[in-house]
Amino acid sequence: MRTIICLFSFILCHQLAISQSSAPEIIPTKNGEIKIYPVLHATMAIKYEDQTIYADPYGGKKGFEGISDPSLILITDIHGDHMNLETLNEIGAQATPILAPQAVVEKLTPAFTNLTALANGEKTTIQNVTIEAIPMYNLPEDSTSRHPKGRGNGYVLTIDGKRIYISGDTEDISEMRNLENIDIAFVCMNQPYTMTVEAAADAVMEFKSKVVYPIHYRGKGGLSDVETFKRLINVGSDEIEVRLVNWYPEQE
Repeated sequence: MRTIICLFSFILCHQLAISQSSAPEIIPTKNGEIKIYPVLHATMAIKYEDQTIYADPYGGKKGFEGISDPSLILITDIHGDHMNLETLNEIGAQATPILAPQAVVEKLTPAFTNLTALANGEKTTIQNVTIEAIPMYNLPEDSTSRHPKGRGNGYVLTIDGKRIYISGDTEDISEMRNLENIDIAFVCMNQPYTMTVEAAADAVMEFKSKVVYPIHYRGKGGLSDVETFKRLINVGSDEIEVRLVNWYPEQE
């Protein structure tokens, strides 16, 4: 009987962890609210009024259950945990507007028919959302870089006056540190692919986003210590709110 009870408790907790990870984060705006759905790794959905933006859809259609179909898709880079053909096909994204760097556009053509390339430093407005492409890259800038400068995009979205930064796969670069007026930031931290927890915390304290979410924190050594990230920022600044949500429900 004790074994059955323990098994039931484990299953119940596992289900709760998954449901909690898919519950939206709420960001109030002057005219309503932005709902952010953490999905997996660097994958999220951002909903405002009748617009739903998927960022780096990955992990299959199941992760988007209960979330509206995308009105826009953002892709940051060519790697499979960002540009995932299987997931894009499962969610039926062939005709959905997709905004991506040129390297991604070249790989998605011709199966996907509504592609817009955006280079680092460029800006566009789609469905009342302003989107700026921000550099993302590894240091040092040499032939060993997994993410060379100019190939991928981070993004800054402006939605109803709120500026939302999505880092993509980057290290602690000057273009991130120089960001201004960021309300919500989604910042990667995994080794050896992006940056350390310490570097990420230091960069966030430089550009001072009002709210920050650690994302993309699974690396070769497992999950990065996001509690340390939160502690470093709490010690270094009382102006930044760190929100920890579960981006890896399958590991619960």
